[in-house]
Amino acid sequence: MAPHVRYGIIGVVIGLILFIINPWLAIGVIVLAIAIPAIAYALLSPSQRARLRQARRRRQIGS
Repeated sequence: MAPHVRYGIIGVVIGLILFIINPWLAIGVIVLAIAIPAIAYALLSPSQRARLRQARRRRQIGS
């Protein structure tokens, strides 16, 4: 199992547990999980974004 899939499954389990305990905390965690990578990508310069896209393409072609 790929690490990204494992992290996704763990995130879903934690989200469900938090949803039972405190729904607002679960929603906050989900929003942060979406917002942090989006903000980090937005802060990259155009050349860094291009380099990241190339790396993603190379990884898809190689697999």
